[in-house]
Parts: sequence; C-alpha cells; structure tokens
Amino acid sequence: MVCNAAAYRFLPLSNLKELREELKDLCRRLDLKGTILLAPEGVNLFVAGSQTAVDELLRHLPLEPEHVKFSYSQTRPHSRMLVRLKKEIIAFGRPLTHTAPRLAPRELKQWLDEGRPVTLLDTRNDYEVRMGTFRNAVDLNLTQFRDFPEAARTLEHLKSTPVVTFCTGGIRCEKAAPWLEDQGFTQVWQLDGGILRYFEEVGGAHYEGECFVFDRRVGVDPALEETDSVVCPVCLAPLTPEQQQDPRYERGQSCPHCYRTETDQYQQALQRVSQPLPGSLPAESRIPLNIPARCHGLPLHKALQQLFPQVEDWSDLRDAQAAPVDRETLVRAGERYLRIRPAQVEPAVNAAIKILHLDEALLILDKPAPLPMHPCGRFERNTLRHMLELAFAPEVPRPVHRLDANTSGLVVCARSHHWAKRLQQQFAQGAVEKRYLALVHGHPEQDEFEVDLAIASEPGPAGLREAGSGQPALTRFRVIERRDKATLVEARPITGRTNQIRVHLWSLGHPIVGDPSYLPGGQQSANQTLTPDDPPMHLHSWKVRLQHPRTGATVEFASPAAIR
Repeated sequence: MVCNAAAYRFLPLSNLKELREELKDLCRRLDLKGTILLAPEGVNLFVAGSQTAVDELLRHLPLEPEHVKFSYSQTRPHSRMLVRLKKEIIAFGRPLTHTAPRLAPRELKQWLDEGRPVTLLDTRNDYEVRMGTFRNAVDLNLTQFRDFPEAARTLEHLKSTPVVTFCTGGIRCEKAAPWLEDQGFTQVWQLDGGILRYFEEVGGAHYEGECFVFDRRVGVDPALEETDSVVCPVCLAPLTPEQQQDPRYERGQSCPHCYRTETDQYQQALQRVSQPLPGSLPAESRIPLNIPARCHGLPLHKALQQLFPQVEDWSDLRDAQAAPVDRETLVRAGERYLRIRPAQVEPAVNAAIKILHLDEALLILDKPAPLPMHPCGRFERNTLRHMLELAFAPEVPRPVHRLDANTSGLVVCARSHHWAKRLQQQFAQGAVEKRYLALVHGHPEQDEFEVDLAIASEPGPAGLREAGSGQPALTRFRVIERRDKATLVEARPITGRTNQIRVHLWSLGHPIVGDPSYLPGGQQSANQTLTPDDPPMHLHSWKVRLQHPRTGATVEFASPAAIR
C-alpha cells in the first residue's frame, strides 16, 4: 500500500537553495516520488512512498501533524520526484497578509444540515469544479487562481453575508479568504483542510461528485478512494466514467470539452486569419489581369479601356514576368498581366464571416458587410476569397457567385474545382432560387411587382452599371412591411446581372437605404465600398435553394435576417 501525503504551511523560509538540495538527496534515498514546492512564504508538497519514508521526510520539514493529510492507494500516483523553488507556493500575485477564521468540516456540515444561510464559494479552477463540488456552491469559472480577485468582484452583493471558501486541500483559501476580508467582506471563513479533510471527517454529505487531485489518480470519492476518472491529454480536462462514454471522447484525441467539429475548426481558423486583418500590414500587391477572347489583337491600351473604362492610370501594369509593358503592344487572348503596387495598408473591412453549413462539397457562408469577395481596387488581402484561402489551406474553396462588398448574407462556395463546375452550371442556367431582403426609400405602389429592365454588361465611367440597354435582367419583388419612410421588400432576381437588384430598385425611384452609389432622386455616386463605421447598405442575401452537387437533392439555406 502506497502512502500519499499532502501538506502545506505558510511561514518564512530562507536558504532555499541549500534546503532544496538537502530534500532532493533525502527523497532520492527514501525512494519517494512527488513534488515539493519551496518559497519564501512557505512549503507545499505532495509525496508518495512507504509510510516509513513519508514519516522521515516530514520530520525534516517545519510541518505539524495538523498540516498533513494522508490517503492510500495501490500504486504510486507520481512517476518522479521534483523539488522546486518558486516565488509563491500558490500563485496569486499577492503576498499573504493575514489568515481568515477557519471552519471545521463537522461545523460546516452542521450548518448545512440546519439550512443555515451561507454562501459556499469554490476557489478552484473550472476543470476541477466540473468533477464535483458542494451543492449550490458559487463557481467563478476560473481558468487559473490568479484570476480570483477579478472574478470575485462580481460578489459585491455578498459582502455582509456569511461566506465559506473551499478548495481541494485548503491552500488556495489561505489567500482567497483574507483577500475577501481586505475587500470589505465581513463574514468570511475558510474550510479547514479543504474538501479532502471534509471527506475524511464527515464523508460526502452535501457534496456532489468527486474531488479532482493533482496526480495520476485524477479523482477521489468521499471515501478518499481513487475513482475511474481520467485526464484528457489534449485539453487536460478531467473526465468521469460517464464522460468517457460520450461519442466525442476518443482516447488521446479529444473529449467533450475539446472536441471540435470540422466546422468548428474552420470557424476558428477564419477568426485567427482575420485578427488582425490580413491587409492591416503593408505588403506589395500583385493583382492579375487576364485578356479575354473579345480583346484579342487589340493594342493593350485599347483593351484596358474596353475592360476597365473607369480606370485612367495604368502606370503600375507589368507583364507576367513583372517587366514594364508597351501600351501599343497587341494583346492575345489568355495573356496575363499584373498590376504591381508598392507596399500599402488596405482599408478596413468587416471580417466576421460565419460558416452556416459545411460538407464534402458545399461551404455556405454568412458574409458580413462591408467585405469585398474578390480582389479589386484597393482590396486584395482584405477580401473573402483571400481569407478563405488562408483558413482552408491547402484546400481552396471557391465562391460560385458574387455579392457586392456592401451586401451581407449567404454566399455559396464549392470545396473543389469539380463541385464548383456543377454549381456554376446551376447559377448560369437560372436553376438557383435566390431571395434577398432590401429596405428601400419610399413606398412602392403595389405589394407585388417586377422589373424587366436590361443592365449594361460593362461598368460606366463612374464604375456603375447603366440601366436600359445591355443584358436582359428580371427581378420580382414583394412588399413585406411598409414603414414610415421606407419599405422592407423581398427581392427574387430571376437573372444574375451585376448590381441587378440595386439598379432595378433605383430605376423605380426606390433606391436601397444606405446604398453609397445608387442614390435617391436618380443620382449616382462614384463612392462604392463602405467602411465598417459607415451606416450599412440594407441589402441582405437571405435564402437560397439549389440542388446539392453531390446528391442531387434540393437543399435550402437561410441567413438570419440582418435587416429590421
């Protein structure tokens, strides 16, 4: 039978280095395993070995019998012996100034038996509390004991009521209880000897579960017998036998506390790559430009004018090898050029991207606004596509349609080129049903109406789309709610032209509230991408229905309505 001894005592210690070497030699000779902490404020230990060896060690330390708690096990709970020098034997960041009154376990039990009004305050860390605690005890959700002072500031309402602090063996309460007194708490006691002494003297009355211990036993029950609990090696959370039956528990891999689905993992990756924003640090920008077949044989400057009539300065254009180009060069279809810009910081965006659905073929996102989907203008790294590539690497998810930077809501992505082709065919054939929410200025005359108005395939001088000529475009609208000076409408684009919903509503004299480009009174502005501090544009991609590219089943997704 192995004797386990746990003890601590606060008292001034000196010559710690010499004492450390003396104890190391003694423990080696006695074949003891465990840990001894030495600090100027005292000693804290947990050692295991034969009863004779433990007794001899204790005679070499300034400990009295009342300072030591014994328990017994079939095997040693420690594999090595450590004697360490620390600044504090229990990390708190504050020295021990005085001691608070102690409450004996039997007296606490009597109080609880009688129903005496008292607050039991658990000073242990959250993972310890999960294994067991006193019934109705206050849990401060601590991740480390140093957080206790800040967390305890929420207990102001208890300053004049009886409070009993408790922990595993009493050592944390030696600092927690006096700190509460220093903050003006008038009736504070600490459970003498902690949970382990309570178990030893009165059993498990008023206690639920088991007690976490810092050794290989993990947990002990009220009889101080080792339980079948284990520790997850990934997150170090203790796991009861019931938790080990959870399907999320895989030995050595995960447990209910640290298990993360694929969606969880990628959501965390998106948050990681967007904080700080990728474009918040200066970096050279290289934006590719491909020559389409319709520009084959044109001089480079005429091809650029046709493709980007709103852009006047092409001094940053280079060929695929980053060499300067002659503006009179005749271009060929498929050629690639680069716009190379010096290192610069990109404008801020809203990067709160949320994953709504993820499977082997589909990725459905809830895009915030403002956030450009693809590199354009001043944006290259602060874009949805770039953040997806960072978060999913080496995988490259592909958005299969577009939303304006200022439009929020559903974005459909494919997880590979194979699935992207199938999805893009559905969008091209008009087989995808899309519904948007828009808050518009004024009140449309009818509750249901449609706009059949062509939209230019190329942007005009201000970078905006003109209405009345170009590609056919059809949108159906339904009024949802009429308000004082605005109307909430549902928009169903039957075709998929750039800026279609915005242009159609603007052409009716009911532009979208917050639209920076298509303004009331038939006016337009070259201002396009909003900043996160600007009032939002009230256009939201709300619902989408399509055929799943792998199964062929009809699936529908919805984004929480962002327009109220």
